[in-house]
Amino acid sequence: MAEDFANLLAEGIEKRILYAGKGDAPSYEDGTKLYFHFRTEICNDENTIVDDSHKYNKPMEIILGKKFKLEVWETCLRTMRLNEVASFKVEKSHTSVYPMVSKTLREYYGEKGHSHDDGKHCCGMMMAEHGVGFDDLNELMKNPKQLRFILELVKIERPEDYEKDSWTLTDDEKLQKIPILKEHGNKFFSEKKYSEAAEKYFAALGFLEQLVLKEKPGEEEWNTLEDMKVPFLLNYAQCKLFLKDYYPVIEHTSTVLKRHPDNVKALFRRAKAHVGAWNPEEAQEDFQKVMTLDSSLTPTVQKELKLLEELQKRKDSEDRNKLKGLFS
Repeated sequence: MAEDFANLLAEGIEKRILYAGKGDAPSYEDGTKLYFHFRTEICNDENTIVDDSHKYNKPMEIILGKKFKLEVWETCLRTMRLNEVASFKVEKSHTSVYPMVSKTLREYYGEKGHSHDDGKHCCGMMMAEHGVGFDDLNELMKNPKQLRFILELVKIERPEDYEKDSWTLTDDEKLQKIPILKEHGNKFFSEKKYSEAAEKYFAALGFLEQLVLKEKPGEEEWNTLEDMKVPFLLNYAQCKLFLKDYYPVIEHTSTVLKRHPDNVKALFRRAKAHVGAWNPEEAQEDFQKVMTLDSSLTPTVQKELKLLEELQKRKDSEDRNKLKGLFS
């Protein structure tokens, strides 16, 4: 702990513990999520309060190692135990970005400042010239001050303990998540929880799509990722088929068939979806191709074609009855 204090002092940060907290000396790996309340004061005779998160009844969150704009907060929080409350007196060289961070937080919590930009986007240079919409923050931008942050660490979540937002994941982490999502999706599917299964398959597809966009089309990595998408597209389509949501089935199976025109599963599921969406000609075409590609499925397909024929007769009869009603 003495080493932490010395390191902070070397960086122009003076720490004073107000409540000791509990647990072992802190050692947080990158990716740890910390929840904390903060109060920001100007280091003057009045200890003027700039912000206090307690009034919003919602703590701040920070993920270590993700380059939060106000880096000094991460530096300070890394020295704190759970439930610790500490005061950090910080040199103004570390606090120049605080007005912009505070503006973002205030707006996130629902506060509105006055605007000088008529609703247009305002870059850092424009903010320096026209302000951030809050008079006290504008003053801090013009005349940076030494600030005191009183931080209270209320919750710690290790990387393995929380579901990360997709934007925080590295490419390797996304690849690691994909088989886990597949396993969860398969479990839901086996339990006939098709909506839940579809969500897992769709999440995996989202990660794969993000990874594909970073590769050059046609190259090995791109091809590998595109092929990885196929089972998720088919599983997602099957879930939607059971849920009688036919248009996503047609869309996702068509995606598979663009890459693999002879994929029998995609053709069969698209044919079934065309029946549900009442595209009988398209359904017949897909069913015929299924029988051509896999003769073992001929009895199954013939049953589907017979059902389609019966549906067509029923629909024709209903249409004739409607026409009779119009002219009777």
